[in-house]
Amino acid sequence: MFTGIIEGIGKIAERRVASHGDVVIFIVPPFSPAECNIGESIAIDGVCLTVTKIGNTTVSMDVSSETLKRSTLGMLNVGDYVNVERALRISDRLGGHLVLGHVDGVGRIISKEKKRGSWLVRIELNKDLCKYIVEKGSITVDGISLTVNRVGDTFFEVNIIPETFRQTTLLNKRIEFVNIETDIIGKYVERFLRYNRNSDSEITLEKLKKYGFVG
Repeated sequence: MFTGIIEGIGKIAERRVASHGDVVIFIVPPFSPAECNIGESIAIDGVCLTVTKIGNTTVSMDVSSETLKRSTLGMLNVGDYVNVERALRISDRLGGHLVLGHVDGVGRIISKEKKRGSWLVRIELNKDLCKYIVEKGSITVDGISLTVNRVGDTFFEVNIIPETFRQTTLLNKRIEFVNIETDIIGKYVERFLRYNRNSDSEITLEKLKKYGFVG
């Protein structure tokens, strides 16, 4: 579990092809590798990966062929920079929103417009994912927790403040594609409604309260 508050920027130091289309990536993290433990989770551009080896300057993680297909990690080259966040601790403040590190799909940055000191970024996305995005709701872009300014059928817009610009790779990426994780609450609500609709059950306020969707 993560918060979408990026800890710092890491760098791809090495990329090795493993068996069955998997790869191993070696990352120079924005903290000492000695602070890591084998088996712990780290989000790389919003993708939850597991530390498998710890070196003097790098940590390595396996990336499955499925993850390569569903995210931008397959597009990364040696020397590319990535957003890094270690897993949430129970005692931490939840500064962003609850992020699983399970990418739903890949979006494409189609415009960046400077608005005073900030940037307005429009991202094109599959219509099937846009249905989970709501105006003023939360969205995760390359691991960054952001607030949705506007949403259409096949795009959404977010505002990038100067602090986010300095602490992440979003506006200085080599590639225009980004990992997207929508808010998990919307997906649970959709499945709940579909299940009840298929079983000809009426959705009532009492049922929503029973299953914890409203207080």
